[in-house]
Amino acid sequence: MKPMDPATELRPLPTEQLINELQSYGVRLVDPRAGADSRRGGAGPSDHKALTLDGMTVMVPVHTAPAFESPYLVEKPDAFGRSRISRDGLALGEVSFPLQPKFYGLTTTEGVPYSKIAVLHGRDVLATTVLQTCIRYQSRAKTCQFCAIGQSLAAGRTIARKTPSQLAEVAKAAVELDGVKHMVMTTGTPPGKDRGAAILTESAAAVKGAVDLPIQVQCEPPDDDAWFARMFEAGADALGMHLEACTEEVRQKIMPGKAQVSVERYFEAFEAAVPVFGRGQVSTYILAGLGDAREDILAVCDRLTRMGVYPFVVPFVPISGTPLESHPTPSPAFMNSILGPLSGMLLATGLKSIEVKAGCARCGACSALSTYERRSAAQGLVRQGGCA
Repeated sequence: MKPMDPATELRPLPTEQLINELQSYGVRLVDPRAGADSRRGGAGPSDHKALTLDGMTVMVPVHTAPAFESPYLVEKPDAFGRSRISRDGLALGEVSFPLQPKFYGLTTTEGVPYSKIAVLHGRDVLATTVLQTCIRYQSRAKTCQFCAIGQSLAAGRTIARKTPSQLAEVAKAAVELDGVKHMVMTTGTPPGKDRGAAILTESAAAVKGAVDLPIQVQCEPPDDDAWFARMFEAGADALGMHLEACTEEVRQKIMPGKAQVSVERYFEAFEAAVPVFGRGQVSTYILAGLGDAREDILAVCDRLTRMGVYPFVVPFVPISGTPLESHPTPSPAFMNSILGPLSGMLLATGLKSIEVKAGCARCGACSALSTYERRSAAQGLVRQGGCA
């Protein structure tokens, strides 16, 4: 790759602001085949491609409507996998792409491709949807309007139920062949009061029996809080219970089925789960841009961080084929107005993404939050040094 001409370079944005821009506007790729395969539609993060910039691997939309008109362009990678990124023709710097994982080339003894059982997220995270069906998805009157869990199954890119032995086999291979560092197990919500906790318990036990890999399990709050201890004892290191939206009004509009489990029930579950998994090992996923005001998101985040729950706030990115496929992404300014104050809350309560053992908050690729967090920590050290 030729050196960049300083006369054609833009003044670089701070990394966290650049990530906000890329995740709001997406990027255009000169070579859509660069890096690991990306998916159009289906269970998320879909319509994205993993890029590494300034040492951070981030998920950036490449198949969405805004991405097709994005001012950001990534050139074809050179022989070393490096690409140049530019905005409106002016160079910003270099990015690289995580490579296609080796475990994708394997199949189980039953002939199921490993990539239909679990996929690589970000740079070093193995992710699976254990149950690819959901009681919320059966009716458009109940489904989460941003969800595409059924698309992956309909397209033949996955299987409906991943068995514990299949998950253990793939996880072991992903660690040995690709150096995967942690695993995310999520699930569609099945019928029954455990809301997927039983499936996750047996799955986590099987994987931990095969390979020493930190695991985050993700489900709706089960009716019985005893499931938290069961999942933990089975080998789950971290737990995600995802609010997605913060206010009951937005939840009723965007996810009418899931909204039947109230925000207060989520907080009761968080209160019960933190003593089991530990501070910072319970998290929730919040989609900024669905309609919640900045103040509402920050108020919920303040309550969560004081409890020891890590609020992983990400920009909403619409997935093709869903009712919200034309919903706008939040602006970079809106994300900055949330992630800046939130990083201060994390610093004040001692919650750190690097100390989360597994899961979305540990990966951090779907948001600039961890970059804000590091900047806030560095600024705090500078202030302490100045006062000494």
